[in-house]
Amino acid sequence: MDNDPIREIKNALKKSQWRNLFIITILAVLLIVFKPWVQIGAGERGVVQNFGAVQDKVLNEGIHFKIPVVQTVIPMDVKIQKIMTDAASSSSDLQDVDLSVALNYHIIPDKANLVYQTIGVEFKERIIDPAIQEVMKAVSAKYTAEELITKRPAVSSEMQEALTSRLLVSNISVDAFSIISFSFSQTFTDAIEAKQTAEQNALKAKRDLDRIKVEAEQTIAAATAEAEALRLQKMNISPDLIELRKIEANLKAIEKWNGILPQVTGAGAIPFIGVGDVIRNR
Repeated sequence: MDNDPIREIKNALKKSQWRNLFIITILAVLLIVFKPWVQIGAGERGVVQNFGAVQDKVLNEGIHFKIPVVQTVIPMDVKIQKIMTDAASSSSDLQDVDLSVALNYHIIPDKANLVYQTIGVEFKERIIDPAIQEVMKAVSAKYTAEELITKRPAVSSEMQEALTSRLLVSNISVDAFSIISFSFSQTFTDAIEAKQTAEQNALKAKRDLDRIKVEAEQTIAAATAEAEALRLQKMNISPDLIELRKIEANLKAIEKWNGILPQVTGAGAIPFIGVGDVIRNR
């Protein structure tokens, strides 16, 4: 009889333990099933919905609690994305142009709920791709085919500005824009190459003509200088100068003479010319 109270207490404790274990198990199951929290990863924002209605609150990165059944959270990627797009358009001179461009963009983080509410998660296909196509065609139509090549930085800048203003309305920000390549019809490409070849040949011909002119001017200058020198020499020639040159020549001949008169026989002898004159002058 004394053990009956103890036994009853033990039975009560066992029942309490089983009850607590059951409650904990039920709570664990409920937590797993309803999951009253949400984790927003790096570079994401959470769009909160109450029974499907998008709320003004946007969840930042980290763990957040939500009301089961009532609230759902849609993660939106707000990191910088890159897309490459090709488009066919025409220049102002009606040349066919195929363009390939690259665009870096991201959803404005604080406006992720509006993007989801008005566009959805397929904003690239619905908004960005059509905007790129329209902007590329509109801008390229302002330039000739040759200007699209020679004014490429200006064309790229104008396209980026147009895309920025167009996508900003949809809460999408443009980070960078670049034109990867232009391609034209084979006929136009051949015409451009022919024009460049002609310009190079014309430039070479001009350089050759300039060189010939310079050489001709140098030749004329040299001839003029020589003629002027001859004129000055003629002006300075006088009988006294001629006589002086004769004397100088005879003196040089005497300095080289060894004192032996040449023995000349027969015809063909070469006499000393002017020796008598030199002796008389002395």
